[in-house]
Amino acid sequence: MILKAAEKDLDMVVNITHTTISGIYSRYYAMGVVDFFLKHHNRQNILADIENGIVWMLEADNCLVGTVTVKENAVNRLFVLPEYQSRGFGSQLMDFAEKKIAESFDRIYIDSSLAAKEMYLKRGYKEKQTCKIIANNGDILVYDEMEKMTDSILRKYKNI
Repeated sequence: MILKAAEKDLDMVVNITHTTISGIYSRYYAMGVVDFFLKHHNRQNILADIENGIVWMLEADNCLVGTVTVKENAVNRLFVLPEYQSRGFGSQLMDFAEKKIAESFDRIYIDSSLAAKEMYLKRGYKEKQTCKIIANNGDILVYDEMEKMTDSILRKYKNI
C-alpha cells in the first residue's frame, strides 16, 4: 500500500533514505559521494517535501519499506530498504510515481544513480546527459539525467 507521508513519518523516511544510501551506494560510489547524498537528502529537505505533500511511502509486511518523492514531473528520492530490494517494491513505487506524473505532464524526468540506471533503462527511460559533481575528498559523483514520455503521449503518437 502506498501512503502519503506526514510530518510524523519524517524519521521513517529519513531512515529509509539514509539506510539505503549507506548500504547500497557505498558499493558504487566513493565515500565522499555517499556523504554528498546523505547531506543532500537531509532531514530539512525531506521535511520540506513532506510539508509540500509530495513524499510517499510503501508499506509491505506491516512495515514501511520504501519511499518516493514526486516533484512536478520528476521522480526524486526513490529508495527501498536494502533487505526489501529485488522484491518488486522499487517497481511499485515507480509505477505509482509515473502514473501520478502522467496525470498532468507529457514527460517524466529522473536523475539516475549508477545503482538504479539499469532499472530505468528497462522502464523506457532515455539518457539525456551525463552529469558530474565534485563531492567530498575530491570524489566525483557521476549520474545521468533521464527522460521518458508518459504513456498517454506514447498512445497519442501511435494513433497518428
